[in-house]
Amino acid sequence: MRFSFNLLLFSLLSLFLAGCAEFKAVTVEDWPSENVEMNDELAELYRVVAKKSGVVTMLDGYADIWIKTTRRQERVYSNIQLKRSEDMRIIVSSGVMGLPVADMLFRPDSMFVHDMLNNLLLVGANNPGNIEKVLGLRTGYRLLSDALSGIVSVEEPLRAVESVRKGDGKVSYTIATSAGKKQLLVNSATRNMEGLLVSDRYGRKQVQIHFRNFAPFVLKGENVNLPGQIDVLLFNPRIDGGGKHEMVIEYDERTINPDVLEIDYRVPVKARVIELEKVVDVLPWM
Repeated sequence: MRFSFNLLLFSLLSLFLAGCAEFKAVTVEDWPSENVEMNDELAELYRVVAKKSGVVTMLDGYADIWIKTTRRQERVYSNIQLKRSEDMRIIVSSGVMGLPVADMLFRPDSMFVHDMLNNLLLVGANNPGNIEKVLGLRTGYRLLSDALSGIVSVEEPLRAVESVRKGDGKVSYTIATSAGKKQLLVNSATRNMEGLLVSDRYGRKQVQIHFRNFAPFVLKGENVNLPGQIDVLLFNPRIDGGGKHEMVIEYDERTINPDVLEIDYRVPVKARVIELEKVVDVLPWM
């Protein structure tokens, strides 16, 4: 039997911190437009960015998350624990008292979501379809983990770069991927990766991310600047008639690459279990 969650799962999010803080919206920046040839300087900048993209392996932090869709805008406070590209746990708190209302565990092959108000447990495979049902965004787990960690993995070799553009002190690299293309936006002075744009094979935008408010860290012997704010735009014609979904993540505090990170998720024993594959609605969380 199929299960609909329009009123049940995440009805908890109607109890948000409305009025407790100014709502933050995504700010979109212009990308460079001047086509240039790849040269030694631009190639070296790409290599530096690619090398530093893998230095964040774990994160334990607290963040405010603002969400805006064509139907709603919300704010939640979250504890985020992640082992990059491995397990990730997000505990969502809401209301004036900041009580936990949802506890989510993502594994590379599976996911568990405990709706603590309704005592429901959703379980299913970790794939873009199920992530969309739970978070309202259709994205792969790798990209979700990268966005929350504040740095995107760049594993493609230099030869995968199809074109380069420059302008206003920024450089964009367009990279061919198996699913389409992705563009990296890099500040040529700071060497910070400031943006990512993912398109499908038809050139349609899928995800656009901007990284802001950088702070310095020393990780694995490398000086790395990581963003305190991550702006995410999601484009999906299946959701809300094709409207954009916006998410702003702002970290209040975080520890990068802690010596020990135990993701101690306990499956609730008495919760009603629902298979994500039987959920037919996109949930109103995102």
